[in-house]
Amino acid sequence: MRALFLIDGEHYPPVVIEAMQSVRESLDAEGVAAAFLGGTEKLKEGTDYGLPLVTDRDPVSAVRAALSEHTVDVVVDLSDEPVVGYRERMRIASLALSAGTRYLGSDFELRPPELHNVSTKPALAVIGTGKRVGKTAVSGYLARLLAREGFDPGVVSMGRGGPPRPEVISGHEMEVGSAYLLEALARGSHAASDYYETAALSRVTTVGCRRCGGGLAGEPFVSNVLDGARIANGLDTGVTVFDGSGAAIPPVEVGRRVLVAGAHQDPEYIVGYLGAYRLMISDLLVLTMSEEPMADEEKVRGIVEGVRGVSPGLPVIPAVFRPRPVGEVEGLRVAYVSTAPQRVLDKLARYLEERYGCEVVATSGNLSDRKRLVEDLDGMAGVDAYLTEIKAAAVDVVTRRGSDEGRPVLYCDNDPVGEGLDEALLRLAREAGAGRSVDAGV
Repeated sequence: MRALFLIDGEHYPPVVIEAMQSVRESLDAEGVAAAFLGGTEKLKEGTDYGLPLVTDRDPVSAVRAALSEHTVDVVVDLSDEPVVGYRERMRIASLALSAGTRYLGSDFELRPPELHNVSTKPALAVIGTGKRVGKTAVSGYLARLLAREGFDPGVVSMGRGGPPRPEVISGHEMEVGSAYLLEALARGSHAASDYYETAALSRVTTVGCRRCGGGLAGEPFVSNVLDGARIANGLDTGVTVFDGSGAAIPPVEVGRRVLVAGAHQDPEYIVGYLGAYRLMISDLLVLTMSEEPMADEEKVRGIVEGVRGVSPGLPVIPAVFRPRPVGEVEGLRVAYVSTAPQRVLDKLARYLEERYGCEVVATSGNLSDRKRLVEDLDGMAGVDAYLTEIKAAAVDVVTRRGSDEGRPVLYCDNDPVGEGLDEALLRLAREAGAGRSVDAGV
């Protein structure tokens, strides 16, 4: 095992040298280099640590330089405060994991998620920095875009409420509407799971999978995504889009990866912690909700600058979401039900009225809170139809109520709108090999 040691000048050099030898013996490792992170209190001029020494302007830069110069299997951190603190260590961890190496300290070990080379088709993944950033909406939009451009996509969707065995829904061959979703609910399925949403709204073939747990770097504790990927290999599709879940990453090797973050998030969740790792392994960042009241221009600009500090070459596209009914709503008095915060519902309702000619007479942003959602619905009067996202309680509460009341339930997607977004997504698909014949390992 090839080890890169992280050391500093706040430790007496003979102590560091002895520690490196001890680690080499305990790990049966070969030290290939040491990254000097800084500190001068106990450093003596001309000290020979017995390994090539890599230095740079700051601790993170020193580790980045060492990883670019040397092939290593494990990064062993023998440094400490005050040279590196919590923030620096998280950035160092992101660098190590993105280089495919373990990051090891005295009382911790982080390892990169295991990504399996199982897809025999060109593949992309859409991952997120957390829940409710619009990742599934971006996945669905990507699938529709690829379908429109003749790439014949299929989507493998990983969710907290997915089926025990991967389930295929041929969204392009059937009408995945309210009756279909109510039947799925009666069978015990989580009918608002992402794969139902994508099949219903994007009309593409989806493979529903499940996962439980998510590590700091995004690896699920348990999932059946690999089985889903193998099923996708046998479908009559040309490219596979793997849709992540929250901040969890599909455990599959892909040709290109899209990261979705929300401008409303704490910026440190995007550029700090192991959000930095997700930036480093991605090929495009779609920064959703980049408008007031979710985020002002200054915050959006600050996030973009922070991203450039972590991953300078990563393209960033600020985007906003706009509702898109799947069905005719012109002339209807609708109740619009969403997961959007209350402070943006008025803006979305006005957009629906102006763009699609309906009248939004009531709104609720409580799809994720069943008790409050029921209270909202109880207070709605004069409604011709319910217009709802397929999220959370959309089927078991909203769709079931519409069926009981004899009112139509129409579903609504959220389209990301951002300058150059279509071109960027199509470029990644082509770079991943979509649209042409490729040989992929199994």
